[in-house]
Order: sequence, then C-alpha cells, then structure tokens
Amino acid sequence: MNKKNRQIKAGIFLMIFSGVFFGLMLLTPFLELPTKQKLFWSSASFIAMEVCFWAGGLLVGKELFNKYKSQLNPAKWFNNKSPS
Repeated sequence: MNKKNRQIKAGIFLMIFSGVFFGLMLLTPFLELPTKQKLFWSSASFIAMEVCFWAGGLLVGKELFNKYKSQLNPAKWFNNKSPS
C-alpha cells in the first residue's frame, strides 16, 4: 500500500508541476531572445508540460486523474454552486 501511496503522490506532483512549464511557455515571448529561440523554448515548454501532466495522470490512475482534471478545468472555477 505504501508504494501505491507514493505513486499517487508522485503523479499529483507531476500534474501540478506541469503548471511551471505552462508559466514558462507564457513568459517566453517577453524574453529578449531571437524569434527562433523563442519559438523553440515555448514549444519545448509546451511539450514538457503535456508530458508531465499525462505522466502524472498515468501514475495516479483513471479515477483520480478524471477527478483532478475536472478540478483543473478553468471553466469550472467560477461556477456558483448553491446547495438547493
């Protein structure tokens, strides 16, 4: 059980850590680099972000991955859910 718990924690960490690469991708256009390097670094950040996110999804499993993926969806962050 301990190995499974570490696997889930590592998967959640990878899914959250993919946000770092997303931030790097957004900051790349503001760096003083030639256009080719900006394109390369933003593409590399995007690929690293996707790899981290999906690798984390594989580690946590299908059920937890769907749960965290729905929580990371920005479209659902500001929905007002009033208990009726």
